[in-house]
Amino acid sequence: AMQFQRVDFIERVAAVLATAGLPAARLELELTESILMDADEALHRLAALERLGVQLAIDDFGTGYSSFGYLKRFPIRRLKIDRSFVKGLPGDESDAGIVRAMIQLARSLRLKVVAEGVETPAQRDFLLQAGCDEYQGYLFAPALPPEAFESRVTGAAASEIAPPKKRRGGRLH
Repeated sequence: AMQFQRVDFIERVAAVLATAGLPAARLELELTESILMDADEALHRLAALERLGVQLAIDDFGTGYSSFGYLKRFPIRRLKIDRSFVKGLPGDESDAGIVRAMIQLARSLRLKVVAEGVETPAQRDFLLQAGCDEYQGYLFAPALPPEAFESRVTGAAASEIAPPKKRRGGRLH
């Protein structure tokens, strides 16, 4: 949130993309709900990022200052369900209900859904049946050190980093 509020944030993102030679569509910024507190300024900055072609996601949805109006008003493309709701799946009826509702809400707003903190096949299977698009978590792969991540992203020695079944995130369909 502090970086997002910097006066030169949009220019810095554009400069980093240009320096790295990364197409803007390949960058997804995960924004916490707290950046939405100053809605007018946030809308201006989010629109500028969208014009650059950067993808935007709301991270840890449901744990902060959630407002359905923000989801409708801002150019968000992806909603990330916080691990605190995934942890009890599939056995906790409360978590299951909340997660289903979040997925249905995202679907009605044409947002992609990512679940964070998926650690078990049972959690993954529940999310698949509920209509979740992607997941992140230890089931896919443990956290990677920076060097291993860089190697994976550049494609160098990817098979040495982790076997395919241990990657960090995955698609559910």
